[in-house]
Amino acid sequence: MHEMYVTDEYEKHNPTWHEEDSPWKARQIETMIKKNGLRVNTLCEVGCGTGEILLNLEKTFPDAELAGYEIAPQAFNRAVAKETDRTKFYLQDALATDLRPFDVVLAIDVIEHVEDYLSFLKKLKPLGKHKIFHIPLDLSVQSVARSRPILQLRQGVGHIHYFYKQTALAALTDCGYTILDTAYTASRLELPNQARSSRLMRIPRRLLYAANPDLAVRVLGGYSLLVLAE
Repeated sequence: MHEMYVTDEYEKHNPTWHEEDSPWKARQIETMIKKNGLRVNTLCEVGCGTGEILLNLEKTFPDAELAGYEIAPQAFNRAVAKETDRTKFYLQDALATDLRPFDVVLAIDVIEHVEDYLSFLKKLKPLGKHKIFHIPLDLSVQSVARSRPILQLRQGVGHIHYFYKQTALAALTDCGYTILDTAYTASRLELPNQARSSRLMRIPRRLLYAANPDLAVRVLGGYSLLVLAE
């Protein structure tokens, strides 16, 4: 699946590179950082896409230096055109580069795309003290029963691994991480440009989530998991 990102295949399916989702994702990250009182003098995003998450975070953390690493040339070309004095972008594999440790390292909607995601997680660990992951919870009762949603994620956006909360956290723990905080994010309820099926599911998801968040996520899906780890 790596070839999908270094050729133009991914861009054909996703011409915006999901830039429209970036302000929402940046708000989730900001909330997690501030809730846990993290120091953010330096911040790195591995798999930064077109850089919009970092550019949004630059406004929130005015004293921070930010760096984005991306392997897809098309996404990098968009990002580097928007560089600022404090936010820089690099067309390279951050895990194959000798970098100084950062205060906070982001891997936002990344590990589901990586062939050997366990090795990825282990190599990411020394890159900074605190890591924030955003992981789609693609596995739910309804997604497995229908099967089509998972196949669409595989073909359209290149998800090759599928998680629910417990398997996502187990993968991080198995790779030596200590989990400091977690939060569900309502990706299918709040992100723009959702499919008609997701729009129809908004009310059932909200109602069940209000009664039992874990059950709602496990049965109906539509959520992602934000994780702070060290």
